[in-house]
Amino acid sequence: MAAGGSGEDAFQTFYTEQIDRLLRPGASYFNLNPFEVLQIDPEATEEELKKRFRQLSILVHPDKNQDDADRAQQAFEAVDKAYKMLLEPEQKKKALDVIHAGKEYVEHMMSQKKKQLKKDGKPIDFRQAVYKQTMKLFAELEIKRKEREAKDMHERKRQREEEIETQERAKREREWQKNFEETRDGRVDSWRSFQAKGKTKKEKKNRTFLKPPKVKMEQRE
Repeated sequence: MAAGGSGEDAFQTFYTEQIDRLLRPGASYFNLNPFEVLQIDPEATEEELKKRFRQLSILVHPDKNQDDADRAQQAFEAVDKAYKMLLEPEQKKKALDVIHAGKEYVEHMMSQKKKQLKKDGKPIDFRQAVYKQTMKLFAELEIKRKEREAKDMHERKRQREEEIETQERAKREREWQKNFEETRDGRVDSWRSFQAKGKTKKEKKNRTFLKPPKVKMEQRE
């Protein structure tokens, strides 16, 4: 019983370690590398990729970690996202391009500083250096992607505001035209009445000038 319990504890510890790895501080950037998430070699075959996904997804699945279901769900989503990314040829190619660029940079840097490193007696862990450079490149690409996304969102918002303003302007113009048409007859009648009144006043005024002057009676002495 003790041995069985010990084995179960070991498996549980392994599950927890995987969840901790996928949710460690900075995971939002560490997990940008799908190969790092799945802990699989970039040159792995599709069959090896599927096998690794099945193994890891079972380890971090919420059903296997009911005492830590929320974190397990987050870890599972990270694994699922990485797997789907590597199944998509274009996404996989982009990830491989980043890794190859990281390797080329480290190789170039080491060749440039080879003599100095040998003199200083400070050997470089090539694999660790590539890992760090690759993470840096993935992070830079993600930052640029977010900047583009924010810029596009701002542009879409600006265009939408312009569309709304144009629609509102057109609506106001239609309402003005409608009111103008609806009140046209009334305006015409008012104008005719105004003209008629003006004509009447003019006639009255003319008649006033045509009145003969009053004759004053002469007073006798």
